[in-house]
Parts: sequence; C-alpha cells; structure tokens
Amino acid sequence: MSTYKPTPVDTKDVALSPQLMELAEKMAENVHDVWAMARINEGWSYGPERDDRQKTNPCLVPYPQLPESEKQYDRETALTTLRLIIKMGFDIVDKDR
Repeated sequence: MSTYKPTPVDTKDVALSPQLMELAEKMAENVHDVWAMARINEGWSYGPERDDRQKTNPCLVPYPQLPESEKQYDRETALTTLRLIIKMGFDIVDKDR
C-alpha cells in the first residue's frame, strides 16, 4: 500500500489572459505530439482500439483529429503548467509586443 499523497500547488485562483489561453492550446498540441512521438519510438502505431500487447492506440493521430475528451486532457496539462508558472511569480511575456 502506498503512502504517497499528491499535493499539487493550488492554481485555481490564477486567471489566464486570452493570449495565454491561445498559448495553452498550442502547448496542448505539443504535449500530444511529444507523447505520440514517444509511443511511436517505443513501437506503437495507430489502431482503432488500444491494445497494449499489439501496441496500438487510437490516439496516435494528429491533434486536430483527437476526440475532444483527449484534447481536454492535454489542455489541462498545459493550463495547469501555465498557471503554476504564474503562481510561482514568473511572468510570461510575448516577445513580439
């Protein structure tokens, strides 16, 4: 039995600007691409159903083709990361501004 009790930083009070929301979507797509590249490098390929023995996964498709539920998982990773960066006192600055 594990005694590990995750204690992530509470970032619910951090609001993101529209520009950071756009960045989060780009980050979500990159998160998916990093995951997909790792799976492919491990010998996984696309399949209509996940099969760990055959190493197939229906999510090995470009981000725009993912079901909304899978996109939301990647978005939450990106949003949580951006909120944590801000909560920790860092600023995210658009270099083109």
